[in-house]
Amino acid sequence: MKLFDGGRAPNPRRVRVFLAEKGIAVPLVPVDMGALEHKGQTVSSRNPLRRLPVLELDDGTVITESVAICRYFEELHPEPALFGRGALGKAQVEMWQRRMEFNLLGCVAQAFRHIHPAMKEWEIPQIPEWGEANKPKALEFLKILNGELAKREFAAGDGYSIADITGLIAIDFMKPARIKVPEECTNVLRWHQAISSRPSAAA
Repeated sequence: MKLFDGGRAPNPRRVRVFLAEKGIAVPLVPVDMGALEHKGQTVSSRNPLRRLPVLELDDGTVITESVAICRYFEELHPEPALFGRGALGKAQVEMWQRRMEFNLLGCVAQAFRHIHPAMKEWEIPQIPEWGEANKPKALEFLKILNGELAKREFAAGDGYSIADITGLIAIDFMKPARIKVPEECTNVLRWHQAISSRPSAAA
């Protein structure tokens, strides 16, 4: 088994943080995304979308998409449970994972890809207006999240989950996307500081 990894990119990091929380060690195959190595044969032969991360099992089976990879390891190693427990717990984690992904990480990624000069070769056409249009969407969601985090310690309930991991990745990605968490979002800032202090956040 090996994991083709993209370094600081959000989705590869999301899987590494998940694995670190589980205490699972998987051999990494570094791929230099800055040098566009993910566009080469090594990755494209395994994932025609030419995106990372890519998990290759010992029998050659390939799994792509970061959350799909995380779900695979959740089934193999159910403790600690990072996708929730029971019908309600799993539904709540799924709900907040999707909210984090679509309303925060997705918006931040669009802002970064369409505004940052380094992404011109990646995002064709690069549309700065679209990037700017996504910034207020991310900020609006942070206000909603701030209200929710006034009620609980973690994104989806009492326990740390994949929803917190996605949120961590998204907020850390806001810096290169040139978006700042509003100072009035004190609950978001408290939560982000807490989950950033977990050892897995350094993965």
